[in-house]
Amino acid sequence: MIGTNPSSNVRTVSVLVVPFVLMFGIYVAAHGHYGPGGGFAGGVIAAVAVVVVRMIVPRTLSERFFPPSLALWLMIIGVGLYVGIALASLFLGGNLLDYDELPLPGDPAQQRYYGILLVEFGVLLGVCGAMVYIFDLLADVLSSSTGDVPQQPLSTSGDSSPASDAEASR
Repeated sequence: MIGTNPSSNVRTVSVLVVPFVLMFGIYVAAHGHYGPGGGFAGGVIAAVAVVVVRMIVPRTLSERFFPPSLALWLMIIGVGLYVGIALASLFLGGNLLDYDELPLPGDPAQQRYYGILLVEFGVLLGVCGAMVYIFDLLADVLSSSTGDVPQQPLSTSGDSSPASDAEASR
């Protein structure tokens, strides 16, 4: 985590909101071909959920939820899915990203729908992995240049004003 522990209110609200942010990111990616959004926007939204967890809990705990190696794997899988669909349609006799040529079930309209959906989820995985990876790199640079910031325990008293924090540190 960068900085000190947030208040218990921030921690509680974040824990409640993170699953809905992830769900909204998947929704945006799944419905991106009907309106605004898509894989890129959905991937950024999903990455925000992971970054919020990284910022509110100690690093060792957040890395159990989403290990740094998972970000790399998401990038690899996302790019692989996108490139795999693009090249499969090309090698099957169609144009690049020509979803009608893919061996997917249904009529050509359904094949295009499934093909676009797979590409959108490939982009979602790649962008989410890249955003989390960039955040982790920046957090590592910050912690190595300033020294690891010690985490302060949460205040047990109900008063979290700056004056009470200053008095507690004396």
